[in-house]
Amino acid sequence: MNLRKAKMTDVEAIHSLISYYAGEGLMLARPRSRLYEGLRDIMVVEEEGKIIGTASLHILWEDLAEIRALAIAKESQKKGVGRALVEALLDEAKSLKIPRVFALTYQEGFFARCGFLKVTKDELPQKVWKECIECPKFPNCDEIAMLFNVDCSVKE
Repeated sequence: MNLRKAKMTDVEAIHSLISYYAGEGLMLARPRSRLYEGLRDIMVVEEEGKIIGTASLHILWEDLAEIRALAIAKESQKKGVGRALVEALLDEAKSLKIPRVFALTYQEGFFARCGFLKVTKDELPQKVWKECIECPKFPNCDEIAMLFNVDCSVKE
């Protein structure tokens, strides 16, 4: 299992993973253009030359980032791939001194096991008023907001 930053050559595989779950109603679709624009935010897990997982860390404000588009290939679920991606993104947030990381998700249990706490979307005004307002689900979003407080006090 190789966890790394995404490359241009990964976009089709990332798009395919996300589109599968979006088609199931489990996450929002992402157009290829958005993946190309945000490529620097995206991490992937590769195994035997195949992308089996992806997620991104999107910075919204000086103290807030979002884990987005976490998708794991069906055959690779329950094997620590999702946790590895989340931990890598939290480490990145810590290195950037971003104290709060959240996810909007239908997988409350998974994020709770990763140390996230359920919060109201009212606690994330930068997200709601910057991006959620453009979402087709707004204002009736049924995703669960989960927040992780990053310990940025440890010296590197």
